[in-house]
Amino acid sequence: MTKKRTINKGIFKENFAIKLGIVIFLLSLIVIFVISVIYNQTAIHLQQSPYLINPTPAGVSSFSGGDACSTSKATGSTATRVFSVPDLIGNGKADDYQTIQNTITAAGEAGGGIVVLPAGTFLINGHLVMKNNVTLEGAGPSTIIMAGQNFLENSPALGYSIVSTNGASNVTIANFTADQQGNNLNGNSIDRFLGYVIHVYHSTNVIVNGVYIRNPFAYSLVAEDSTKFCFKNNNTQVDTSGKYDQLDGIHILNSSFGDVLDNYVDQGYGADGDDGLVAHTIGGSVHDITYAGNKVRGGKGGSGMQLALTDSTDTIYNIKIQDNEFWGSPRGIRTGYYGGTGGSVHNIIIGGSPKTGNYIHDNTFNDTQIGDAVNIYGNGIDPYNIIVTYNKACKAGTFSVGKGKNNNDSHNIQCK
Repeated sequence: MTKKRTINKGIFKENFAIKLGIVIFLLSLIVIFVISVIYNQTAIHLQQSPYLINPTPAGVSSFSGGDACSTSKATGSTATRVFSVPDLIGNGKADDYQTIQNTITAAGEAGGGIVVLPAGTFLINGHLVMKNNVTLEGAGPSTIIMAGQNFLENSPALGYSIVSTNGASNVTIANFTADQQGNNLNGNSIDRFLGYVIHVYHSTNVIVNGVYIRNPFAYSLVAEDSTKFCFKNNNTQVDTSGKYDQLDGIHILNSSFGDVLDNYVDQGYGADGDDGLVAHTIGGSVHDITYAGNKVRGGKGGSGMQLALTDSTDTIYNIKIQDNEFWGSPRGIRTGYYGGTGGSVHNIIIGGSPKTGNYIHDNTFNDTQIGDAVNIYGNGIDPYNIIVTYNKACKAGTFSVGKGKNNNDSHNIQCK
């Protein structure tokens, strides 16, 4: 009897182990099936989304600075308390502006925090304004903040932006799509150059990361009168044709100590786009900015990148333009003068080493027969300390640098 009981107990344990193994195996198959379905559905959704045309940031270079924001040393907001926005609708029909703005304001009044938006389309008929030490963060391009039909009727203290900083500092704006609806709204009915889609204004220590900008009626991403800012991994696109002009991609105006890194800028998708990247002065200066790892197409009326000066006392200096790809633009990288004689450009590095050279290719030459890959010239004041070396230009025009002191345009490669 004892021996029989021992044998039966062993058989029972063996059968139980076999059955348990079968159950675990079947559960594993179910889990794999469910994950596969979710993955496929997500992939289908991303492929069908109109906001994800050219969705990938540049990813074309080995820029050694990466996402380090090494020139600006910007950190953005470091507050960690999470504020979920209550009563969000996110159906693209009802107005979510006040609930989002109230949460941003509450986070600022609490000393800072992270305002989290889930996936969805959040219509706004107002203009979101950031507060000190606050992060506004979505779940990626599927979080869409979109201008509503009354967006232009609500005039704020500062412009018609989707999001502005308006003097706030220590701010992060990240991981969502900002749709200004310039294709459906009449951006010409207002002063549209008070309506930059994402507007960093009179601020310090700001990061804008992973924002997809669609349907602008003015510049897409702007730093104005600001310092210590980092724009990285953003994606701009102009889709309209015949409604607007001067639709620049990333525009730095009278600002300093910034990084523009690994962005995908396409101002040439429609016919209304202008310059891809711009350093611009109006009675001021732009200095200590690094542009690196970006993939850029300037629009029909513009350049891949422009150093633009307005007043005779303006200066642009200490600029690095390295390891970028400029393609399909009327012109490559050049200076421009808009207020008559004067304006100084100096201490500019374009390329600079075999590892940091820019690749400029397939310019369209819309407004010139020869075109220019790089053309840094003066207008009354010769540019000086200009280094244009180790760049490659294919079907993009020539390299040209003014006669100022210590200029160097050697070791560049041109191909047909």
